[in-house]
Amino acid sequence: MLVCRAFTACTPMMENAMRFAPLTAALLFAGSACSAAPQQSGQSATSPAPLKTLPRNAPDYGVVNMPATTGRANLPDSAPPFAMAPIGTFEQPFAMAFLPDGGLLVTEKPGHLKWRATDGTVRDIAGVPAVESKGQGGLLDVAVTPDFASSRLIYLSYAEPRPDGSSLALARARLDPAGKLDGLAVIWRAGSDGIGGQFGANILFAPDGKSLFLSSGERQRFAPAQDLDQALGKILHLTLDGNPAPGNPMAAAGGVKAATWSTGHRNPYGMVFTPDGRLWEEEMGPRGGDELNLVLPGRNYGWPIVSNGDNYSGVPIPDHPSRPDLEAPKLWWNPVISPGGMMLYSGKMFPDWRGSLLIAALSGKAIVRITLDGDKATPAATYAVGMRVRDLAQALDGAVWLLEDGERGSGGRLFRLSPK
Repeated sequence: MLVCRAFTACTPMMENAMRFAPLTAALLFAGSACSAAPQQSGQSATSPAPLKTLPRNAPDYGVVNMPATTGRANLPDSAPPFAMAPIGTFEQPFAMAFLPDGGLLVTEKPGHLKWRATDGTVRDIAGVPAVESKGQGGLLDVAVTPDFASSRLIYLSYAEPRPDGSSLALARARLDPAGKLDGLAVIWRAGSDGIGGQFGANILFAPDGKSLFLSSGERQRFAPAQDLDQALGKILHLTLDGNPAPGNPMAAAGGVKAATWSTGHRNPYGMVFTPDGRLWEEEMGPRGGDELNLVLPGRNYGWPIVSNGDNYSGVPIPDHPSRPDLEAPKLWWNPVISPGGMMLYSGKMFPDWRGSLLIAALSGKAIVRITLDGDKATPAATYAVGMRVRDLAQALDGAVWLLEDGERGSGGRLFRLSPK
């Protein structure tokens, strides 16, 4: 059944013009990620019902024909139980990762990798690969290997310039103590080169440190998320050298299939493993329908066939319950929060948060806390911070560090969060 929902439109700049693609019984219209304001293109075969815009935490979302059992995670904003101390500013920062000594690596989308030492000084790291920094592209995630103390290896994901546009790329290099990358090599490319779109690009090491997971956005193209021969709209499981990891669901098939862990993702921005070995992922939906998923091998998460959001044109998308054969999210947000990075808290500074997921909310301008119990997720709080939150990370002392999203040409601040 097609349904129509109310929503709060996303607020920042438009990512890319929408594409028109027939993919279900209804005409589906491509749209930008939830962190952007929509642009309209094309006309639907039938005019959608008028939609009303409500405040983000309005008690009545105007939902029509919504299933009785839902995983809606929207909560009223709560006053933060923490103080925020600014400790730096970066240019369009995207992601951060702590080094074993407490130093911090920060990626800047224009193509800079910064090294913040424990004394607060910041320097540029030389040898960073060239990036395509248009739209959502640029230098994206950074991940420090579990054996960094001996190997000094780091991984970078980024939009790599290509003859026909750009492609998501994964590179590995050794971080020299002098502040440069040695032996940088691209070990994996998404292919399906083109312009614009959502890259996803989150890097996560497996619990044993012997392989890694990489999220790949569908780049606003819809169909590739269901195309098993394209790496777009997938979560990939790779060896540390960038090859398909042994034991993947379609390992015997070769090609992209052999590297694929799960399919049907839109714009996956955050992944974490919990101590019980479960893989959790969050992603931006279209106009509504941001998701928190428990990612299982070989499962199809439905995009763009189903979603708890609608297209930016207003044309509805069937809800997840209409296709029980496709994996539904554990939680979803409508109106959106536009999730950025995600972390699992395990420190001592915030004892009530131990075992919780903390999600950076861009348009939500908040930190969203989710409690977990096995395969169940429960929304716990939405802490309003009054800024677009791009990424979160746990410091060695248990403090939470917050990276503010910076618009092009302006900075993004780094904050240290400690209990009030």
